Amino acid sequence: MSSMRDLIDDRAELDDEEEDGSFAGDDDGEEEAPRRRERRPELDDSSEEDEDDEDEEEARKIREGFIVDEDEEDEAGDSDERERRRRRKRRRAERDEEAQLDEEDLDLIGEANPDFQSREQTQSQFKRLKRGHRDEDRQSKRTGRLEEMFSEDEDDVVDERQYARPGHNRAAADEFDDFIEDDYGDEEERIRQQEDMEVARGRDRLHVGSVIDATGLDKETLDDMEAIFGNGEEYLWALEKEEDEEEGVEDQALELKDVFEPSQLSERLLTDEDNEIRATDEPERFQLDRRPFKKSQIQPDLKEETKWISDQMWSYKMFSMDMQLESAFSKAINKVLEFFIIDSVEVPYVFQHRKDYLIHARKIRNPDYDRRDQESSEFIVQAEKLLNQDDLWKILELDIKFRGFLEKRAALEKTISNLRSINVEDRMLEEQLPAARQMDELQDLLDYVNFKYATQLKEIAATDGEAKELKRPGARSSIFDRVRKSKAYDFFQAYGLSPEAVVTNRLNARSNTQRVAADDPSQHPIDLADSLTDGEFSTGDSVISAARQLYAEELFSSPRLRSWMREHYIVNAVFSCRRTEKGLRNIEESHPFYEIKYIMNLTAQDIARKPEMYLKMMKAEEEGLVEVKVALQDERDLRRQFFQDFASDNFSEKADAWNDERKKILDLALSKFDKVMIKAVKDTMRTQCQESVLKICREEYTRRLDQAPYKPKGMVLGTTPRVLALSNGMNDPAREKISYAWVEEDGRVIEHGQLGNLARDEEAREEFVELVKRREPDVIAVSGFSADTHKLVKDLENLVNERGLMGPEYDDPETNELRTDLLEVMVVNDEVARLYKDSPRALAEHPTLSSLTRYCVALAHYLQNPLKEYAALGKDIISLMFHPCQNLLPLDKLTRSLETAMVDMVNLCGVDINEAVKDPYTANLLPYVSGLGPRKAQAVIKGINMNGGVVNSRDELVGDPDNNKLPVVGPKVWDNCASFLFIEYDTSNPQSEPLDNTRVHPEDYELGRKMAADALELDEEDVKAETDENGPGAIVRKLFREDEQEKVNELVLEEYAEQLEQQYSQRKRATLETIRAELQAPYEELRRHFMTLNTDEIFTMFSGETKESLAEGMIIPVNVRIVKDDFAIVRLDCGIEGRIEAHEASYRSTVKDVLSIGQTVQAKLIEMDRKAFLAKLSVREDALRRPYRKHMEYERSMWDFRQEDEDKEELKEKDRTTGRTQRVIKHPLFKPFNAIQAEEWLGSQASGEVVIRPSSKGNDHLAVTWKVADGVYQHVDVLELQKENEFSVGRLLRVGGKHTYTDLDELIVEHVKGMARKVAELMQHEKFQKGSKAELEKWLTTYMDANPNRSSYAFCIDNKHAGYFWLCFKATRNSRVMGWPVRIVPNGFEFLKNQYPDMRSLTNGFKMRYNNEIGRMQQNGGR
Repeated sequence: MSSMRDLIDDRAELDDEEEDGSFAGDDDGEEEAPRRRERRPELDDSSEEDEDDEDEEEARKIREGFIVDEDEEDEAGDSDERERRRRRKRRRAERDEEAQLDEEDLDLIGEANPDFQSREQTQSQFKRLKRGHRDEDRQSKRTGRLEEMFSEDEDDVVDERQYARPGHNRAAADEFDDFIEDDYGDEEERIRQQEDMEVARGRDRLHVGSVIDATGLDKETLDDMEAIFGNGEEYLWALEKEEDEEEGVEDQALELKDVFEPSQLSERLLTDEDNEIRATDEPERFQLDRRPFKKSQIQPDLKEETKWISDQMWSYKMFSMDMQLESAFSKAINKVLEFFIIDSVEVPYVFQHRKDYLIHARKIRNPDYDRRDQESSEFIVQAEKLLNQDDLWKILELDIKFRGFLEKRAALEKTISNLRSINVEDRMLEEQLPAARQMDELQDLLDYVNFKYATQLKEIAATDGEAKELKRPGARSSIFDRVRKSKAYDFFQAYGLSPEAVVTNRLNARSNTQRVAADDPSQHPIDLADSLTDGEFSTGDSVISAARQLYAEELFSSPRLRSWMREHYIVNAVFSCRRTEKGLRNIEESHPFYEIKYIMNLTAQDIARKPEMYLKMMKAEEEGLVEVKVALQDERDLRRQFFQDFASDNFSEKADAWNDERKKILDLALSKFDKVMIKAVKDTMRTQCQESVLKICREEYTRRLDQAPYKPKGMVLGTTPRVLALSNGMNDPAREKISYAWVEEDGRVIEHGQLGNLARDEEAREEFVELVKRREPDVIAVSGFSADTHKLVKDLENLVNERGLMGPEYDDPETNELRTDLLEVMVVNDEVARLYKDSPRALAEHPTLSSLTRYCVALAHYLQNPLKEYAALGKDIISLMFHPCQNLLPLDKLTRSLETAMVDMVNLCGVDINEAVKDPYTANLLPYVSGLGPRKAQAVIKGINMNGGVVNSRDELVGDPDNNKLPVVGPKVWDNCASFLFIEYDTSNPQSEPLDNTRVHPEDYELGRKMAADALELDEEDVKAETDENGPGAIVRKLFREDEQEKVNELVLEEYAEQLEQQYSQRKRATLETIRAELQAPYEELRRHFMTLNTDEIFTMFSGETKESLAEGMIIPVNVRIVKDDFAIVRLDCGIEGRIEAHEASYRSTVKDVLSIGQTVQAKLIEMDRKAFLAKLSVREDALRRPYRKHMEYERSMWDFRQEDEDKEELKEKDRTTGRTQRVIKHPLFKPFNAIQAEEWLGSQASGEVVIRPSSKGNDHLAVTWKVADGVYQHVDVLELQKENEFSVGRLLRVGGKHTYTDLDELIVEHVKGMARKVAELMQHEKFQKGSKAELEKWLTTYMDANPNRSSYAFCIDNKHAGYFWLCFKATRNSRVMGWPVRIVPNGFEFLKNQYPDMRSLTNGFKMRYNNEIGRMQQNGGR
């Protein structure tokens, strides 16, 4: 109960701090107010005093007018001062008036809180008078809060208060409504409480001076006291200042940040920073990317940045391009950076309107040139693409990295400059800093500076503090400074070669440059060390050790050597996995990490071919399952080469002694390098593998986005189809009804319902045929999330064929006649529909439809426009599967990568801006338009609505003062987005601009008009006359009106392009091609045709099984459904049917002798027909004895077979020691799973599904795993009693020492299903909120901010403790959100050690418990 006391103490403290707000006890409604006004004169005639004050004020003003003749400004000032005083006085009077508690107030408090009088009685009467009204008022507030929280019908609370007293202001929702009662106990207590109330009433009748008069002091004494202590008027200025401040606060406008938490504002993009992004005329994505450098004074140099980026990109582009194009490649990058940095245009704009700068075009002689042929050209243009759209995103990413590089380099330059100011010169620094190209190299230089010049940096920091931040925490510099200042430094110099000379020898080894050999001193190392002892290092050994440490650190800190070592490690490193003790048992053969459990000797090239494998290795290491070992292939050679670089060439005992010392230095230095380089190589490889997998995810997402709406035959690509969508969900279509939804072209759901068995139910078949003939769909969409859905697909295809259900008519291009084909049954990818069907968005859009019907609606919408459906997912897009290992990627990188794919596709397709204003689905595309983002998209919609809700031209977006149109975006953002926001061309409107409905940018409109005029063969006079009469767009309108668009194909665009480049230095060849295409087909659909799913994709979607999870040769559990003499039909866990032939059951016995209906057996998968959803299996003993082994394409040198065999033997030995054997129980729910496998299997099942499995506690235990909710699984330990033998199931099954059952079926139905029913009941309750406890606390805080006069409570699931929920409540706006756990028990709920049968009882129990704690707190005086 300590937590309970903490809770109550916390509540009491918070409530005592509460100052304002309207509570139930204060808001008495219309009936209470008149009674208060009638009794007020008896207490305090404040209204008459106010009138007298006003009369005196007016008289004073008149007198002042006769006495003093002030100017108007002084009069105004005095008038303002007087007005302020009047307002202060009125506010004081109002507060005093509110402060008074009359008899009825006290009665109400007494009724609502029976402990009020008894608690007050414990204090002296005089103390009560000093406490005044405030504490009593708070008690009424607290009680009011309690009443509101416990009101079941919260929406009607306000109305009910107008007719009820505060203690009874709730509707009678349950039997606990009036559980607070007046119970005085005995007569003495009643008398004491009456006396207590009399004291309170006497207090209220006192006037201002009566408190002092009651002390019995005479007037002279009071005058003396006033002379000594004053009357308080000398502090009036402070009170007036405080009241002025309060008045200013009252007058201040309430802002969003005053109401909502910062996290809530951030979530809604309403922070000050978000508003600044909206207002700044710069692309939103640019602002977000460059936010860390917003205050930076360093501007990137284009030339330097071009070289920095091109060097990195050319290193991998060179393999796919001609080496002669390196210069052109660099120029293209320079131009792209110019567009990004100077012009502030985004990737889609550059790719669409500056495409000519991404292509290298050159004239070459035409090998087919024929002088006799006048149309033959002597030269032809050969164009090679230098940069694609992915490269542009990479350049943008590298631009941000370069800015970070500049920041770090500038900080290092400042440090070097500070050192130079105290006469510290380092030639190596001066050479290496300009040559640094990577962040790692800058870090090496910084580490070198901190090591080499630690003392000088401290001196600089002591003088002006400039270098304080450059000191890395934990740097070991003090000991090395001591060595440099001691005699031990002479021993350091006696090694015969400086550290930098050793480094130079190593770097020059590649070029076969003559190495510099070390010179040996004349003394033996020990003798020299003994001669160099001093107060700092008193022994020869300490001298040698200190010098050795310093020399090794000098080598380790050398930036040149670090760079060389880093490159050497990346090239020569090999990676191996060594399982830990935890991984020995946890990583079983079915575990996803088994393929890396014994892997070894992987090179960087091996990892590059399978990047996801390395990510698994790193994830397994994070989870403590394996250790990833990194070693050098040439470690021995490397150590030998280093020794040659450092060793002396002399031959003597003394020379050998010095070489031994040098070897010890190298061992120490290389061990330091090994630790640092292994981490660096691991991180580098992880980053590269992440980028590789991210690229695969992006390509897969682009593939799914790059599909146009389903195209009915004979219609133009991009036409929206009418769809009839059907699904059976998880049900068997032969036994249960299927749902359908009819969706029109505009996305509206016109009709929905259910149908029976379409294979055998003739009535259902007729109903379906009538529906198809009545609605005339363009396509039938079907999908589901069970293996039985393939039966529904077959039923629909058969029914369409049998009844001859035809699709829409279309023109046959071969015969030029109308024809029709059979209606197509299309299996639709349902990944978006699964996320949509139960989402808040779906519930808001279709609150009356069932979950499965909403699923059908989403299938239809996906067919009509996949791009919109993916865009509507927002942040949930990362829930989709693009790669099996995408869960190993950082979420921010994955989100960013997927976002760029969506940006590319949205700008390829364009957005109808007027449709986006009206249709929220289309508005979901706006954040991905070039120049925009979530914040600016909101601002665009808002601005257009302020301008009337319609955009008539692209120019309107930047404002049109003549037509009273406010700017919606700034010039820079408009330049980015103008061509990607199109406006439908209205032929009936003479002001409509045809080019506004094309991909042509407004900057190129004149080119488009010129091309249209040339196509129509109009001269300048004709053009001028047409445009003078009908405006600038007249020529293009004329081209469209006369249907002469094909004539633009006759134009020779090369001549246009050459003129533009010569006269205006603009490269527009590709732009001219775009204009020509747009004049013929404005915003033509450029996406690919709608993708048809292949057999494997359909199989995986319906069954949840992939080729890896259900492979031939696997041994799997199956449930026997039908047994005949020569075969048996079984069902796999995934719902697929299997067939066991007689010869696959046994060679000696019949099928009936081996198998029985309802039996669960282990079977080997022989063949899987994924098209027919049919498996062939074997249960023969010889087949089952051969275990399945996943095929892994590793060479023998890459897999530790010896360790694998040893581990298997070790596990078998442990099992023999503990007596564990693999149990098989004849029950349809039994699976030979461990806990992880059970959770994985239940992941795709519905909540409440159960798995019975072996227990790790031994053969007298079973484990039952059931799915509480998505991602939440409870493992129930079952103790078996009265067992016949070791392998049989006990006759009594006990759970938790409390519940006993006679068999597994009873346990499942009564225990597990009983809990599942209670989980469903709680999750369907109106007070249940989806999400985590943190999200619920945020919701309650938001609710209380919006409803400050109400209290609230709600439930949420406890994701960390399966079988538990949280009951969270917030009593006041300023109190903390508190939580109590609720445990699910069979057929009930357990709350604070009490059990309740249903939610009604649980909520009432919570209210009673809370009320009791509040009452106890009040009895204890709030302590």
